[in-house]
Amino acid sequence: MNRFEGSGHREARIRYLDGDYQILTAGSYVVCAMTGNHIPLDELRYWSVARQEPYVDAAASFEADKRAGVLPNQSRN
Repeated sequence: MNRFEGSGHREARIRYLDGDYQILTAGSYVVCAMTGNHIPLDELRYWSVARQEPYVDAAASFEADKRAGVLPNQSRN
């Protein structure tokens, strides 16, 4: 579905899956959990299955993982 197919300019409800997502309620965008920016569905590339959150870019996804404490410990030898 692209942004011109009649879903209007409203927020979609999404179920985030591994490598895909399922549209529960049609819309043209989702809201980034970290920045609050609107993400057009055709540009949605980053999300968390565990937290069911979308992210505008890799940096926002990384910050969300840091906030949630799910990043692996990096030790220096």
